[in-house]
Amino acid sequence: MDRIDVALLILRVLIGVTMIIHGLNHAFGGGRIAGAARWFESLGLRHGKVQATMSAGVEVAAGLGIAVGFLTPLSAAALIGVMLVAGITAHRKNGFFVFRDGYEYVLFIAVASLVLAVAGPGRISLDHLIGIDVSGWAGAALAVGLAVAGSAVLLGATYRPPARARQPEPAPAPAPAPARD
Repeated sequence: MDRIDVALLILRVLIGVTMIIHGLNHAFGGGRIAGAARWFESLGLRHGKVQATMSAGVEVAAGLGIAVGFLTPLSAAALIGVMLVAGITAHRKNGFFVFRDGYEYVLFIAVASLVLAVAGPGRISLDHLIGIDVSGWAGAALAVGLAVAGSAVLLGATYRPPARARQPEPAPAPAPAPARD
């Protein structure tokens, strides 16, 4: 085993398991699918139950694919796409830092997934075992192209951001009291 292959395995397993747990939390944590659906709808994503179910499924399936190194550019594309949608709908307006619900976390997952699409999964992977080798610029183009296209279709079809609450007009100043003689 080469140290690069071990490093890629560690990165894949960390990202993959994180995304599996994240997807399972959407499905079975706190508010379950119904709670995730309400949250997605509050962000402006129509068809919240479908969105929550699909998001949980994609996160689990792509997380598993990344963890075991199977169809790596496609698994990376799915994770990049999910993170792109999350970044746009939920985190962009909050700035960078995750402790302020910013996009730090989703950016990290997306870029790390892109790194795996470029580098490939390494020799300790199902892709290597079955002879799939799509990496380098081809892996990057496939992952980014599918992620951007899928996110654009999803957002174009379902994203209707809530209108910002309008601030009420300030009340006019009271008229001065008439002068008394």
